[in-house]
Amino acid sequence: MGRLMENSTLQTKTHLQPAQPVDLVSLLSQKVVGQSAATKAIVPYVYMYQSGLAPAGRPAGIFLLLGPTGTGKTKTVEAIAELLHGNEKKMLKIDCGEFQMEHETAKLVGAPPGYLGHRETTPLLTQEQLTGVTSPECDLALVLFDEIEKAAHSIIKLLLGILDKGILRLGDNTCVDFEKSLIFFTSNLGAREMMKEINPNIGFQSSTAKSAASITARLESIALGSVRKRFSPEFVNRIDAVVTYNPLDAGAIELILDHDIRVLQEHVNLRLGDRYFSLDITTDGREFLLRKGVSAEYGARELKRTIHRQLTQPLATMVARGDILPGAQVTVSAANGAENLSITASGGGAIRARTPPAILIVDDNHDLLFFLAAELREEGWEVLIAENGPQARLAFYQRPPGVVLLDYMLDDDDGLKMAIEFQEQAPLTQIIMMTGGGFSDEEQLICVQRNFPILYKPFLAQDVLNLVKVRYRSAYTAAAV
Repeated sequence: MGRLMENSTLQTKTHLQPAQPVDLVSLLSQKVVGQSAATKAIVPYVYMYQSGLAPAGRPAGIFLLLGPTGTGKTKTVEAIAELLHGNEKKMLKIDCGEFQMEHETAKLVGAPPGYLGHRETTPLLTQEQLTGVTSPECDLALVLFDEIEKAAHSIIKLLLGILDKGILRLGDNTCVDFEKSLIFFTSNLGAREMMKEINPNIGFQSSTAKSAASITARLESIALGSVRKRFSPEFVNRIDAVVTYNPLDAGAIELILDHDIRVLQEHVNLRLGDRYFSLDITTDGREFLLRKGVSAEYGARELKRTIHRQLTQPLATMVARGDILPGAQVTVSAANGAENLSITASGGGAIRARTPPAILIVDDNHDLLFFLAAELREEGWEVLIAENGPQARLAFYQRPPGVVLLDYMLDDDDGLKMAIEFQEQAPLTQIIMMTGGGFSDEEQLICVQRNFPILYKPFLAQDVLNLVKVRYRSAYTAAAV
């Protein structure tokens, strides 16, 4: 059950037309909190590419993301990857801290013939690498050069050709085409001066509070000044948009905390299955996590680590010791004068043996369908299968299953419309959608409103079983009655 459902070995059906997001700005703003300027600057270039109006002979968009650490620069690129390809890891990331020496350019493009070992040098920037970070729904590759100010000068010169013509010539004289790509550079240049502007701690301060607009303008001035000192005009002039990220305010930080707690609960549900428990974090517990995990210097970067150290690790220890029973309510609050967290579990009990309901799996990918069916049968499920819409409707109406695992893309049927039809006919039936990342924002909203969880391919077969067990206990109960 732990095998990964790989798109490369089990080919999923695809629609070749580009995705048509109605409001990508709104979706991206939900994932990248408090940085609306960045969202509004980047999204138009995505729309230009999807509409076919992007300039030819150069990358679809080139962006320089500036600002203090922990403000969401890298998160922005990850969020775009998730929206376009269904997976935040679907991007080619180059950590420029690994390329600070001039000779390390060969790691990117490969050594030219004549150098010892040039055949053993595998370049990082190849056409295959770019293609590998696209998806069937969108062929736009995202390339991230993280902390570009650390890169050797020879690499900056190498990038000029990519930014201008969209072409990179490798050491073996082959060419890489970057026309179907968005290129992002992140940098902390000027971050220290920005923090001094926001929180001056030396000298006299004006009694008149600065407006948000004036602070933003000042931060942009500091950032651009630092960029012009570090990079040549040729490099700066090839960038489509320079975006300065502002430090996160208290409201944005609280939204990030809400998101991270929700992700932790979903992780508990998905991985523990029948042994799941519910988290309840009190107000003082939240304040503790914010105080320990957020700082003016590092922004929200430490928040995930704080949640991991202060919450996830103690929870794991309690689960391993049997201190948290399946189905328990776990309350997290501050203790010892708000210097530590107190974690207490109440309720829960032993897992009762239950007969799983029938599950209907609908997917026109024959290999994927039978693989899932075999895995679930091994776990004792009664499995019904269908490879198209008519087969699915016949199986559903002959014997309504407790759970339907339904692919979004079917030959002549819309998987989401079929899911709505099944739910209206049998409200107790629980629906899980599968997709390679082709949902629009409207369809995602429908899934949220109708409580259809989405499994993005590739996924673990064990994830399917755990998701059914945790999210759909009503199906078990209905089947047992």
